[in-house]
Amino acid sequence: MPDRPETLADIDYDLPAQRIAQEPIEPRDAARLLVDRGDSIEHRRVTDLPSLLQPGDLVIVNDTKVLPARLAVRRSTGGAAEILLLEARDDGSWEALARPSKKLMPGDVVSVKGLDIEMGEDLGEGRRIIRLDPGGADLYTRLAEVGLPPLPPYIENQIADPSRYQTVYADRPLSAAAPTAGLHFTPAVMDGLAANGIGMATVELAVGLDTFRPVMVERLDDHVMHTEWYRVPDETVAAIGQAERVVAIGTTAVRALESWKATGQQLGRSDLFIRRSFDWRVVDVLLTNFHLPQSTLLCLVDAFVGPRWREIYETAIAEEYRFLSFGDAMLLRRRS
Repeated sequence: MPDRPETLADIDYDLPAQRIAQEPIEPRDAARLLVDRGDSIEHRRVTDLPSLLQPGDLVIVNDTKVLPARLAVRRSTGGAAEILLLEARDDGSWEALARPSKKLMPGDVVSVKGLDIEMGEDLGEGRRIIRLDPGGADLYTRLAEVGLPPLPPYIENQIADPSRYQTVYADRPLSAAAPTAGLHFTPAVMDGLAANGIGMATVELAVGLDTFRPVMVERLDDHVMHTEWYRVPDETVAAIGQAERVVAIGTTAVRALESWKATGQQLGRSDLFIRRSFDWRVVDVLLTNFHLPQSTLLCLVDAFVGPRWREIYETAIAEEYRFLSFGDAMLLRRRS
């Protein structure tokens, strides 16, 4: 075996379709939590998290809010199209995914209920530059009226309550997908952390295109990560300096934190592709959901715990854990 994953086969596993969670569990913190002890595995619930961590730990979450970014629009010909907002740009335009992109020419305008969308430059792979005209209304108010939660393609139906694709601590609308590990948190869990002497802090990372796109090359060295905007606030940096251990909630929090340490920049764009043997400088413990086969997120888990991830995933499948965005979670300690 190679010292690290080199090809898609090295980050592949068989995910039975029935293990993919199609709707969120109620209540949020009832999700199961696989706890890896390094040489053994425990089966707990997210509600147990405060007792599984230690006083002096610092829990760090990505508090970006998910945009209602999926827009079902009509072309001037009457045909249907879909726009998925990815990220706002400094000049007021947006990067988006468009389908069918080839039938949408630069200058074309598509519409949905008071929101006009002008198509711009074709960036390839379905990505486009667009401009949004909310017809005099506040843009984010208009998006809330006409947009849908940008659920991943493996979720077959929209959910009845869009707030279940938001964390309870979501703040600024920046992301094109939820930082899903945080979906399990409830006020009761956060109160339990505080009561046990465990701090909480935030980062921002605008979840973007790599959430939607699988690795498309056979050799991982050839994969190009799309950049994502991130910010690590001053107060989070200060809290990390006082923490016994840093507990990242989700891979997006990991990417923000490790990008800051790798570059020395608290604000920037991350193209970090975390693979074994990554030089971990911030994160000691990771709470994350179970990820798709052949994904960069699975590479990150491999970098965190090594090839043991296969045993963890095999156990989770055998024990009928729920996988992916609305699924259960695992609590991992970084291998030394």
